[in-house]
Amino acid sequence: MLMLIFLLVVVIVLVVRKFYLKKLKSGRNVCVLVLGDIGRSPRMQYHAISLAREGFIVDLIGYPGSPPMKEILENMHVQIHYLRPPPELQNKLPRLLCYIVKVIWQTADLLWSLFNKHISDSLIMQNPPAIPTIPVCWFYCILIEARFIIDWHNYAHSLMALSLGKNHFLVRLAKSIETTFGYRANNNLCVTQAMKEDLEKKWFIQAKVLYDRPIDNFHPLTLVEKNEFLCKLAEKYDIKISCSPRTSGFIVSSTSWTEDEDFSILLNALQEYEDTCESNESNLPDLICVITGKGPLKDFYMAIINLKKWKHVEIKMPWLENEDYQKILATADLGICLHTSSSGLDLPMKIVDMFGCCLPVCAFNFNCLSELVRHNENSLVFADEKELAEQLKMWFQDFPDNKTQQQLREKFQGNMFTSQQNHNDWHSNWTFNVLPCL
Repeated sequence: MLMLIFLLVVVIVLVVRKFYLKKLKSGRNVCVLVLGDIGRSPRMQYHAISLAREGFIVDLIGYPGSPPMKEILENMHVQIHYLRPPPELQNKLPRLLCYIVKVIWQTADLLWSLFNKHISDSLIMQNPPAIPTIPVCWFYCILIEARFIIDWHNYAHSLMALSLGKNHFLVRLAKSIETTFGYRANNNLCVTQAMKEDLEKKWFIQAKVLYDRPIDNFHPLTLVEKNEFLCKLAEKYDIKISCSPRTSGFIVSSTSWTEDEDFSILLNALQEYEDTCESNESNLPDLICVITGKGPLKDFYMAIINLKKWKHVEIKMPWLENEDYQKILATADLGICLHTSSSGLDLPMKIVDMFGCCLPVCAFNFNCLSELVRHNENSLVFADEKELAEQLKMWFQDFPDNKTQQQLREKFQGNMFTSQQNHNDWHSNWTFNVLPCL
């Protein structure tokens, strides 16, 4: 009798659940989730913008911090749900126990946010991080019969291995979660062809390649707009760059200040540039280097930079507003990228943004970089600080009147996305690869 009552209750619950989902699901609600700062997650914001453009109602979930894009804030079809940051316990509990408390907090908070919004028809989540994001999102999608989509930006286990080592328990756990639940996702997206092949070869996960693209805000500026912005840089950020005539070179790099970017390479290259200027061996201008971004290693590198007593090289490290970041890329003479990729399978979004502004780049070489950057075809690639120093000196030799450099710049600008035979703008690329999944 008890067994019959139990089975009857289960049947009633399933029927009520089915009726509830059928009544509340519209077929047009999509959740976009990143377990990180929404404002510093451009690709997930781009997902939200494209979804809204196609008529979907979007719930965007993530942490507060940097302000999201203006298109997100002003879009009536996008609603932001902020997660509550876990308590700071680093100095109060052992490291492992602190991590366990953090995961429990994130699991509870994430479930609360997922069930206190529109009932989703589909959920697109960013990986990494995998813990607890992937299992929690999978559980939610199973419960409400939503389509579960993972967007692979990198591997969580390879990122964790940078600080914990490959054999650490948490690294093995993250890899197991990625393997188990990635295979169970309804759809998988990834950022490179190399990652697509790796997912299929290692874990039998079928993924579509969705290359990053800059949105419309990343575009070249006119000479008048550049001069206006240089004035703003001087007034707002105390970065003084001559407008007319240009007497100093201007390079820019953006970073999250994590272990997968070794900024000692850039600092050593700038030291060689400084030494060359001091010796008067070449006709080189003074150089202003702007490094933007926030992250755990910023204070470490700031301490090193503060010890430098350079006369010809100046480093500035401002935190820029979104619209100012786009303009500084369009105003600079050269971009620098030190991204190395923990997995060797992802591509740096910062180069995509630079290419959108027609800014040539010096990029650190790694496994699949050629899917975006090809040496001497659309930018420059270096393997160490010596090569980067030589490229900086070549680029700024006889600045700003080096005709060879100007021809090289025009060549690079004409070839910037030719290494990726796909739609050149984000929304067309997204419509072709993601919209059919929904």
